[in-house]
Amino acid sequence: MKKIGISLFVIMVMILSACGSASSSDLEEVVLADAGWDSIRVHNSVAQMILEEGFGYDTEVTAGSTAATIQGLRQGDINVYMELWTDNVKEVYEEATEAGDIETASVNFDDNKQGLYVPTYVIEGDEERGIEPAAPDLKTVEDLKKYPEIFADPEDPGRGRILNAPSGWAVADAINAKFEAYGLDETMNNFMPGSDAAAVADLVDAYEAGRPWVGYYWSPTAITAKYDLTLLEEPAYDEAVWNDTKATEFPPNDVVVAVHKDFPEQAPEVYEFLQNYETSSALTEEALNYMDENGAEPEEAAIWWMKQHEDIWTSWVTDEVAEKVKEALK
Repeated sequence: MKKIGISLFVIMVMILSACGSASSSDLEEVVLADAGWDSIRVHNSVAQMILEEGFGYDTEVTAGSTAATIQGLRQGDINVYMELWTDNVKEVYEEATEAGDIETASVNFDDNKQGLYVPTYVIEGDEERGIEPAAPDLKTVEDLKKYPEIFADPEDPGRGRILNAPSGWAVADAINAKFEAYGLDETMNNFMPGSDAAAVADLVDAYEAGRPWVGYYWSPTAITAKYDLTLLEEPAYDEAVWNDTKATEFPPNDVVVAVHKDFPEQAPEVYEFLQNYETSSALTEEALNYMDENGAEPEEAAIWWMKQHEDIWTSWVTDEVAEKVKEALK
């Protein structure tokens, strides 16, 4: 009886251990975050191709605002965030990292820019298009308050209009602070578009017509690659000033691949792949240009990009995984 009891105990421990192991590592579907812009969708599509064809995982994408998707990552409803702009959400990112809710797998790219842009013809003109410079002395963000008539708000005569980031984007709060810090609200209205698509449509309409335009944008994007835009100057980044008033240029921004804390254990082979994931603004803009020029979806641009840069993405994975993905791309 004693021997039987010990044997039953050992069997129960083995069963419980096996169950525990399955619950921590048996992940069948990988959920990625879509915070609302094209470049994150392209990187999601590249990762999905590799995850599905190379590793055999199902994938899903959860769309939402920056705040909502980061919260989803912290809670484990989202597994992977392919393009997390760390300094746009610095406080939340540091808090989530220090709390151990998320892990940073890699830096996707760190050569990006963001801020308030104008078409270069506003400052320099465009002789070929017959456009005279409307504001030849415009250099800085603070200068904008001197030009309400140049960037006139069609719905509020006598005042100018600056396009902010879309509502729900973390960076919109920084632009709001800059309005106050630089006194832009004295002469300019702070207009917040409903989406990235709405902001792009507004810029494209103005650019094609040769009209002045000013608003928030960033690189890498198809827009900054396609159009000749000038990023208006701000004082050099100073952490203390930034934390107080935001009256400096945007801080250096590591755009990282981040995962939920449990993911490295749930899918260690995928986590290793994500640790190797690294691109650049220029590489990302290639895919975005392809989307723009061909009216392509992010999935199509990702496939095109992977065919163009086989040497890059195959370095992120094992030869076995690479062969499976290459076969799927044929």
